[in-house]
Amino acid sequence: MSMIMITWILLVSLFSKSTQSGNGQQAGLWQCEPQNLVLDRNDEMLILNWEDDPSCSALHDVPIYEIVVLREDKQVHHEVPMNHNQSGSSHSWKWKSSLPLECASHSVRLRFRYNNYTSPWTQEQTLPGSTRYRVYPRDRVFEAGSTATFCCIVPAGETFSRMNYNHTEMSTVKISNQTYALTLTLDRASDSCIDVHCITNQTSKGACVYVSYLPDDTDLQCETRDFKSVECFWKVGRSHLPHRYQTVYQLLGRYNIIILGTTTGLRVGTKGSEAPVCLCEDGLNGKCSKKIRVDPGERNWTLSVQNKLGKLELHYTADLTERVHMLPPYVNVSSVNARNISLEWMWNVLQYNNINITCQVNISDGETSTIKDNYGTGLNFIVITDLTPHWTYNVRVRCRTSQNFSEWSEWSHEVTNNTNGDVPDAPDVWMQMRENRTVILWKPLLDKQSHGNIIDYQVAWAKTSEQHQQNQTVPHSQHSLALNLDTQKEHIVTVTARNIYGRSPTSVVNIPSLGPDRTRVNTSGITGSNSSFSLSWSASMKATCGYVVDWCPFGHGTVEWLKVPPNKTNARISSENFKDGIRYLLSIYACTERAPVLLERFEGYVKEKRIKDELFKSLKFKQQDSNVEVNWDPIPLKEQTAFIRGYTLYALDKNSPVFSVSTDNPEATSLTATNLKITSYTFTVTAQTTFGKSGNTSIIVTLNSQTDNLIKSVFISLGAVFGLLSLITILCYRHWACITQKIYPPIPTPVLKDKWLTSSGGQLLMDQSFHSEADVMDVPELHYKSGGALISYASREDMSFAFPKGYYNKDLKMCTQPPLTLPTTALKSQSGLPTSPFRGLFTNPSYDLIMQTRNQQTNSGLEVQEETPTLRCSSGYKPQSQSNPDILNQIEADSDSPMFCVTTYILLPQPSST
Repeated sequence: MSMIMITWILLVSLFSKSTQSGNGQQAGLWQCEPQNLVLDRNDEMLILNWEDDPSCSALHDVPIYEIVVLREDKQVHHEVPMNHNQSGSSHSWKWKSSLPLECASHSVRLRFRYNNYTSPWTQEQTLPGSTRYRVYPRDRVFEAGSTATFCCIVPAGETFSRMNYNHTEMSTVKISNQTYALTLTLDRASDSCIDVHCITNQTSKGACVYVSYLPDDTDLQCETRDFKSVECFWKVGRSHLPHRYQTVYQLLGRYNIIILGTTTGLRVGTKGSEAPVCLCEDGLNGKCSKKIRVDPGERNWTLSVQNKLGKLELHYTADLTERVHMLPPYVNVSSVNARNISLEWMWNVLQYNNINITCQVNISDGETSTIKDNYGTGLNFIVITDLTPHWTYNVRVRCRTSQNFSEWSEWSHEVTNNTNGDVPDAPDVWMQMRENRTVILWKPLLDKQSHGNIIDYQVAWAKTSEQHQQNQTVPHSQHSLALNLDTQKEHIVTVTARNIYGRSPTSVVNIPSLGPDRTRVNTSGITGSNSSFSLSWSASMKATCGYVVDWCPFGHGTVEWLKVPPNKTNARISSENFKDGIRYLLSIYACTERAPVLLERFEGYVKEKRIKDELFKSLKFKQQDSNVEVNWDPIPLKEQTAFIRGYTLYALDKNSPVFSVSTDNPEATSLTATNLKITSYTFTVTAQTTFGKSGNTSIIVTLNSQTDNLIKSVFISLGAVFGLLSLITILCYRHWACITQKIYPPIPTPVLKDKWLTSSGGQLLMDQSFHSEADVMDVPELHYKSGGALISYASREDMSFAFPKGYYNKDLKMCTQPPLTLPTTALKSQSGLPTSPFRGLFTNPSYDLIMQTRNQQTNSGLEVQEETPTLRCSSGYKPQSQSNPDILNQIEADSDSPMFCVTTYILLPQPSST
């Protein structure tokens, strides 16, 4: 217990000594406490200023000041700044609040501390917040990627609802009863302001903020143009600020150049009367120039860039006398010829005449542009060669220094000039052999080739084996000539063009002969692409001067050609005359020292087109039993808008699926459908192309049965026979007289003199009991030569004549005989002459008379080669020749008298030739 008491006594004594010592020190440090405390603001920055007593400078150690920041009476920041060597002077402290200062009241407390001495807190300074219903901050610029806090002050009597950033609702934090805050991370810059809205139960307020970047301009370079000024260039950094947030540029620390950021570029303003004009047309490259004398030697050129977010400095060190960007020269034409022009130019800067420069001359003819280079010190003259006569050229010049590859000057003004005229260029000549004609073709000379207006062309030709030439003048509007040349001989043809300056060089083409040894080449198919043909062929040893490719549409059309050098075996053929759906013929020739040689041929389309329907105009069919053959005429090439690779025939009826038959032969003109039923079919013919089935054409066919075909054939045959018989009948009727004349010629009536078998009138009458009046017909007249035997018989007594009833009042003996058969063997007289076929046996209705041959009784000259039938007679009277022999004598005496016979053929022997 005593020990505890002793310990407490010691501690109390020590504390008492310490308090007395501290109070002594405090009595000497109170003068160093902060004085004249002032709190201010700059944007979102708190600024605190204060002073201390000068006596504090005698302190051995550095004093310390503690600062506490209160927001709405809540401590939000505490800092102990160290102020070295500032005793006896004013002090300043800055702090940026995360919350806009308008959103809440901010108070600052400050106290002094030295060793163990700490002063009491000085009277705090307060910045009150705003009481207006708004969103803060307003119209502020934030750096992209930074964090920003916005607050909304809600007026009394209203209830907070929400806050939106760029029309999107965001989460908020309540600062006080009337204040709400929204904290965001601004990821990227924006070309326009971003809206932040605060919405209550009654109204809505908003603020506009900008997001941009710190200055990041780069790549500063400077140069001189006239040695009296400087131009600097740089790449403008990212800028997304409105006009009022100006980016400030300072060149050499004297001239303030203000470039205003826009979305389309940079507008330029200046500060200071001597500041140069700056341009930035594309928003990417800045350019400034100012008047200053440029002397030799290196110099540092500095450009400072500052915007609302920060500041940047760019540096460039160079001797600008070696960085000369020349001004354009003044150019004029000194002389003009047909194929060259002389140019000269002058400089406005005298120093250019002492430096080594490079110049370019741009020559434009309206179609192409060519640049020619030239080098030299103080260069001011150039001759342009290889120009086209009678042509208009535009010429301009630009230059630069040869050292360091400086920038080219701007182009000078254009100088327009016309070259003089000259003779035309040689025409491009080709030939076409069409049947028995040879067509000479040449391309119209372009304006750049004619060198003046073409007056006419002259075509001359001759056989290669002869010297004599023929020629013909062709008008300037004509570009071909058809010649009738001997196709068995090779010819040489020349073509020249003429203008007012003279004739062109001669173009020559050789025409080959078409002898029997001429060979033909195969034709291959080809399909174009992109409105052109891509051709390739095998190299030929004959092509000493290259190749010629010509093409034209099938049939008649414009012939075009292209000449290819010997080292190429391919070409892309294109023409403004090419049309889709038209077949072209392309030929490849080897160009030789003599006539061209045909190597290959192609045919095809630059682009195939679908063939229209109803392609087959003359669709016909033919039925054979149960088969039907459908045929058509060959398809003209002008209607083939694509390659036909075959045909397909479709047969369709109501109750059966489609039946088809195809062929891959593009030359086919028929297809046959087999084993069809007897019904109606729809036959459709299509062409096979790259587009599928095209040109569909249909025909409806009704098949007939075989019985119907047989009946039809029979009726057709009967009709043909009936028609033929009718025709024969009509012909026979109309020509009956001629036919009877040819087949049954008239028999002459025998003429008998009245001394022979005389009766009244000397006529031999027919017994009316045997013949009617209608049966009487004329018989030929028989004349007997005097002195000859009339008829030779075996005995005169056997000869009988039948006389008509009543001539003698005696009964007639009735005779019968078998049917008479005429001999089939011709009768011949002994003299060798043919005898009449009627000179054989003949019958008489009253008597049977047998005419015997001469070799039996007499030599009358008549020979019968076959036996004649015998006559059988019934009982009756003998003829009266026995009772009246004078009759025969009378007949013999009057043998020249005509004898008349009735209804019987009387054949008389011819008189003997002796």
